[in-house]
Amino acid sequence: MPKGIRISDIQKDNTKDKGDFMKIEILIKQVRLEKNMSLVELSRLTGIDRGHLSRIEKEEKEPKISTLIQIALALKVDIKELYKIIP
Repeated sequence: MPKGIRISDIQKDNTKDKGDFMKIEILIKQVRLEKNMSLVELSRLTGIDRGHLSRIEKEEKEPKISTLIQIALALKVDIKELYKIIP
């Protein structure tokens, strides 16, 4: 299994941030785009509706922990890294 992307590997420019960490919704979208993955593909990998994922990325919907775990697994991101940025 490929190593997950670390928060420190992600550039923080052009993001909404709080302190030194990006908001989790911004990170999810950025990692997805860096992996050239569409919302449709992320939806297929997670089993989460594309519209729901879109609302999470737009910060219109706060994801449940179980949803974050599914997204992290699909994106191959270490879930511990995501926990470090939750405000």
